[in-house]
Amino acid sequence: MRGPVRTRRLFPLLVALALAASACGSPGGGSAASSSGGGDRLTWAIETEPITFNPHLWGQNKARLLVFNQFDALVARNANGEFVPWLAKSWEVSEDGRVYTFELRDDVTFHDGEKFDANAVKANFDKLVEPGYNPAVASIQLARFKSAEVAGPYTIKITLKEPDGLFLDFLASPLGGQVSPKSLKEAKDLKAGGPDVVGTGPFILDRYVQGQEVHYRRNPDYNWAPQGAAHQGPAHLSEITYRFLPEAAVRVGALTSGQVDVIEGVPATEVRLIEKDPGLTLQTALNSGTAFSYYFNVSRPPFDDKRVREAFREAVDLDAVLRSVYQGTATRAWSIIGQASPFYDPSLERTYGGDIAKANRLLDEAGWTGRDAEGYRTKDGRRLTVRTVASAPFVRDRRDILAQAIQAQVKQNAGIDFQVKIVDQGTAQQAAEENEYEIFENSRGDSDAGAALNLILPKNAPINRTRFTDPEIDKWLAEASATSDQARRKELYTKVQRAVVSEHAIVFPIYVPADQIAARSGVHGLGFDPGSGTPKSAYEVRIGT
Repeated sequence: MRGPVRTRRLFPLLVALALAASACGSPGGGSAASSSGGGDRLTWAIETEPITFNPHLWGQNKARLLVFNQFDALVARNANGEFVPWLAKSWEVSEDGRVYTFELRDDVTFHDGEKFDANAVKANFDKLVEPGYNPAVASIQLARFKSAEVAGPYTIKITLKEPDGLFLDFLASPLGGQVSPKSLKEAKDLKAGGPDVVGTGPFILDRYVQGQEVHYRRNPDYNWAPQGAAHQGPAHLSEITYRFLPEAAVRVGALTSGQVDVIEGVPATEVRLIEKDPGLTLQTALNSGTAFSYYFNVSRPPFDDKRVREAFREAVDLDAVLRSVYQGTATRAWSIIGQASPFYDPSLERTYGGDIAKANRLLDEAGWTGRDAEGYRTKDGRRLTVRTVASAPFVRDRRDILAQAIQAQVKQNAGIDFQVKIVDQGTAQQAAEENEYEIFENSRGDSDAGAALNLILPKNAPINRTRFTDPEIDKWLAEASATSDQARRKELYTKVQRAVVSEHAIVFPIYVPADQIAARSGVHGLGFDPGSGTPKSAYEVRIGT
């Protein structure tokens, strides 16, 4: 009880310090509309600072809302999840599914004055498959890409090596954001992005203060919102400032004190506070894609033994953990795919987990029968130790607290030494490359869960950190990606889920990520991307009664 009380007493001071730091070195960095009478200027506090502002290299689900402020894609998803025109006003697909011909808008201009046309689209595709630029995209999302051909000033023909049922999904994702060809050639730091890596979006990024904030101003020429948008023409807001406030109490305190207008990432401990305040609103949505899960590294002890993998899952009373950490606001996961996906397999529910007797029996069978002075299990004089090495920029939703709760349970219930390490991105990457970890934490908010599975499960997938391989699973994933038959895809993904969760037990699904937006009551037009379930861009946001 003492910890939370201490935090509540300190957070007004923390808010003041954080916002003071944010204002330093950033002219015009005062609070936004509701707190300073700024009219159509808004300040939004966010949990995660982007590693990059280049959409081609996007990888943080929490940064998705920033990407589509600055960049547009060829196609979009409407409220029903259907693909609709955006920078491409129409498209045709050949009978064999290998050739996509896009007719582009002829009235679109990049922020640097360059014309958007077929040559620009070709430049983006050529860059995406350039060796070393984004190897994961080149080898996974664009593995079937063959060529981009300019068929006319505003006609681009994309040829694939074979049909790809996920191609339109890729084009509608942040990775498909169109970057000015001039930026691709001349940007000072293309991989980091920033003010000189520009798109065609409704806002122009004009200031970034690392560790503090990013500022956007309205693109006055914008008149090409996707089909189905709430309005056309420029954005309602003239300016928007996103402040990086990773501490949940600081974000909530900034909102309740009127120092910011909107926050994302509302912790469970503060939901009731927000809901009770008549001057605030709260929205939430489950993310699509994969659930937040622990992936077991099967290439090294002790998780090279399926019995130990199963024992870890059985040693955790996950319902109790989630209630404790998220106070009833978290949705328990049962599969690698989250419940928000149409491919989710509900037959996995309540088929494993929480059986302490079974956990201990499995560990005994696996030979972990000894105990050391601290009560941890041992085998051949070696302690039963597993490590997770998480990258700090990707830690969200109190996942550090969640890990500590699981750590306590596996120790108490089964004698497992679970070591939790949260480190910088470079250290986490080094641990992955050197195979110095036993658990890999991950969730992905891809609008199509198949895209996420392709990155995680196949033998040569860029984030296959389980190091598990199964030719049959690879075959199912390849077939599912190649077809647009949704019923067949669901059948194949059901096989995949049952294989990795039940048959091989290489994954421990924990919860389905959700995003929350809390705002002053005068802020309207906030909402979630219909594909991913993450907060959408600020294009439709307005301030008024």
